[in-house]
Formats: sequence, structure tokens, C-alpha cells
Amino acid sequence: MRKPERFRLFLNYFTTHFPEPKTELHYGNPYELIVAVVLSAQCTDKRVNQIMPALLAQFPTPAHLALATAEEIFPFIRSVSYPNHKARHLAGLGRILTTEFGSEVPSTVEELQRLPGVGRKTAHVILSVIYNQPTMAVDTHVFRVSHRLGLASLKATTPLAVEKELMRYLPEAQVPKAHHWLILHGRYICVARQPKCTICPLKDFCKYYAQHFGKPASEAQKRDSASALGSGNSSNGTT
Repeated sequence: MRKPERFRLFLNYFTTHFPEPKTELHYGNPYELIVAVVLSAQCTDKRVNQIMPALLAQFPTPAHLALATAEEIFPFIRSVSYPNHKARHLAGLGRILTTEFGSEVPSTVEELQRLPGVGRKTAHVILSVIYNQPTMAVDTHVFRVSHRLGLASLKATTPLAVEKELMRYLPEAQVPKAHHWLILHGRYICVARQPKCTICPLKDFCKYYAQHFGKPASEAQKRDSASALGSGNSSNGTT
């Protein structure tokens, strides 16, 4: 099967079953989202959502965060991965947001990457979710799922290479949604260890499944997988 056909089948499935995917991070404004995304690096969205209310109660705006030291931020985020580094990042992020951007989250990759703790992937998440720009953030889920489905070639050995291949074939208007589709599929079905191939609705065109099993999905299995993925997408609710 040629790559354009794989993309067509991928888009057909998700536009039909999950036309409006959302991030599972809870946020109320761009400032809250960028803080959450910085904290989510190598950490689960569930954990970040648990600590955000207390953190935001103490530092509700960039101005409040700008006045805080890393030591003052640390107790609120101690349960996330790498809390010392992230506390320093957030303190610096608050200062730069207030002094250089008037407390507004910027809307370009270049400006976002000037903020501590914000790399290309984080910048693309912000641009996609907040500003609905056609940017593809390639995290571990996107990287893994893209290769298993055959949307990315074996030559795409870096996140940037995968990003370029996805952007080449995805319609611009679908890029922000495709980012969430790939993440959610990787989070709930195409997991890193023991992927749930028996209930995967994409197995008919999945390279990984063809290599390991080689049998098409039944209609019942497709319905089961759609239910599983849908439950995962709605379980965190508010975003």
C-alpha cells in the first residue's frame, strides 16, 4: 500500500469517529496551557492535571509566577518528573512572559522557544492548541504510531524527520487534529509495550500489524477499539 493511501485511510477513520479531538491537559487560558505543557514533559497529563489547581491558585498569572523563585515553585510540582529543572523553567518563563511579551503567550515558534522549558515540540503544541496553527508536535506517541502505521518511513529516525513526512501528506487544516489523533491512539491503543492490536481499528493498513499478525480486523473488534479509544478521550473531561 502506498503512503498516500495510508494517510487517506487514517484520516477517514478519525474524521468519522473522532472529528473534534482535544488535549487531555486541563487549562483555561494560554498561560495555563503553557505551564501545563512544560510540566508534562516526560510526565503524564493525569499527574499534571492533579497538581495544576494548587499551582495556579498560588501563581494565577504570569506576573505572579515572575515574582516567584524556583524554591517557591518546587513544593507545588514536586510530584512531576524533574521538578527541580521545571521549577527553574517556570520561574524564568514567568519573568520573560511579563518583561518581554506583556504577559501574553507568543504565537510564533521563534518567540515561544525563547521561553525556558519550551522547545520545538512544546512550541508546536501551543501553536496547535491555542492558535490552531498547522504545526505537528512529535512526541514519543506520535513518533511510535507514525512508524507503526507506515505514515513515517524507516528513514525518518528523528522527531523532525517524522514531522516533515507527516506535514507533507496531511492536509493543512487537519494537522492540529491529527496531532491529537496520533497521541490518543498511542496512549490508549498503540501503546509502547504490548500494543492492543486485536482491537485496533487501523490494523487493515498497519505495517506493524501486517508484520506481526497479518490478519484483518473483524467488525466487532473495530467497534471495541472505537469504544476503548473514545472512552480514553473523554475520561479527562474538561478540555
